[in-house]
Amino acid sequence: MSQQSQPQRPDPEGRLAPRPLNRPPVDPAQASAFGRPHGVQGAFDTLRKPGTPAGQANGLSLAPPTPESLAEAFRRPPEAAGVVLQRPADDPGAPTSDTAEPPLWTETADPWRDPGAAAVLGSPAARPETEPEKKGEDRPRGRRLSLSEVLFGRTVKPIALGILAALAVVIGAAGGLTGWWLADEGDSLTGELNIAEAEAAKERPAGSVAEVAQRVTPAVVYLEVVSGQEGGSGSGVVIDPAGYILTNHHVVARAVQNQQAKINVEFVGGTRTEAQLVGSDPKTDLAVIKVNVPNLVAIQVGKSGDLAVGDTVLAVGSPRGYKNSVTQGIVSALNRPTLAPGLDGGPPVAMDAVQTDAAINPGNSGGALVDATGALVGINTLIATAGDSDGNIGIGFAIPVDYAIRISSELTANRQVKHAEIGINAASVAGRRSMGAQVQNVVPNGPAASAGIAEGDVITKVGDRTVAEPAELTVAVRQHDPGAVVPVQLVRQGRQLVVDVTLGSD
Repeated sequence: MSQQSQPQRPDPEGRLAPRPLNRPPVDPAQASAFGRPHGVQGAFDTLRKPGTPAGQANGLSLAPPTPESLAEAFRRPPEAAGVVLQRPADDPGAPTSDTAEPPLWTETADPWRDPGAAAVLGSPAARPETEPEKKGEDRPRGRRLSLSEVLFGRTVKPIALGILAALAVVIGAAGGLTGWWLADEGDSLTGELNIAEAEAAKERPAGSVAEVAQRVTPAVVYLEVVSGQEGGSGSGVVIDPAGYILTNHHVVARAVQNQQAKINVEFVGGTRTEAQLVGSDPKTDLAVIKVNVPNLVAIQVGKSGDLAVGDTVLAVGSPRGYKNSVTQGIVSALNRPTLAPGLDGGPPVAMDAVQTDAAINPGNSGGALVDATGALVGINTLIATAGDSDGNIGIGFAIPVDYAIRISSELTANRQVKHAEIGINAASVAGRRSMGAQVQNVVPNGPAASAGIAEGDVITKVGDRTVAEPAELTVAVRQHDPGAVVPVQLVRQGRQLVVDVTLGSD
């Protein structure tokens, strides 16, 4: 709908005429979307004329009619047509100022509050600042509540409270009787040992003598051997929770000689039981017995090879029948060759002992020598005496635990121990104890004879160990296993020789 542009012509007064309108073509799609509805010529605000029903404008329906159900629910009934809520001013039934109800709000109340709300209007809870609280003003006091009302409200009767109190007394009495029965029945072997492990009432630092003694004494027992009318006593050490106890041969020698003899074991606290002999070795003066008791407290096994002269040690045992005795001392010497006569004419006992000045007396035999940590480092066996006295003079000997555990393992497995033998008898050189071991006689066809050792030879070294006396010769030989080939250094007629000896077995 465009028009061609016409050249402008001046009017008579010389002014140019307006330029003709240039109306570009309208897109039909845009006209359909944005154009006026069909039949509407003017603006939208003129569609609805006064008197036109709602939703219609010039015959056009702008909104759907109201559903009949909603119209019936919310429209006025036919008889209320023309009725309004406001009373006419000239209504004689209108309330006067005398009969009218007071308003639900006051000058201090919120005028915008809904008068139909369920809450009751009232003044603020706080007192106005203009009316301060008077001092000494008495306030009304409420009724005091009883104990039953405080605890249970008003739903529990006094008789119910009495029944509850009686039940509490009965339950408390039953608990006390149960605790007393458990404490009385707990006096068994396991219970006593567990009690011995408990901490004392007084705190003692770890590593103190008292603390070490508390941990060690439950593992050291008192032994009593009865054979007919004869008996003897000593000590023992629990080395295995399965019930194995290590002690000296001479403590249980009567049970070795007489199978009818009884070995009684007494633990800390006085509990007693009977033990069975597992094995015994007279040459090392060691023996193993066993008890059938569960949950035994076993001692911690240390290493005698880690000891040094001057280390603190404790001797635990039953000297002269004084059970559970503990004495303190130090390591006086290590690898002390010691030879003791055999029991009842038996073979001599040779040991590479730990020497200590801790008080050891008869009855300590088979007991424990422990270090400062409570670990077992030796089995107390022998003491040196002076004159006719058999008491302690500060020189005691213990079998090193490294050697004792090896012997006890063999006794437990085989009930006996095989020792290496060289096949000679020896004595000190001309009564001196620092020149070696002089051969007195040689067993025919024995290991020494087969190696060419003869009487009069002085043995000064076996393997890597120097021999200064006869006891040390026996100890040095028994350090090796039977069948081992050991170089033996000796002096014969002023000449030094070395021969290889194949050790035999006892």
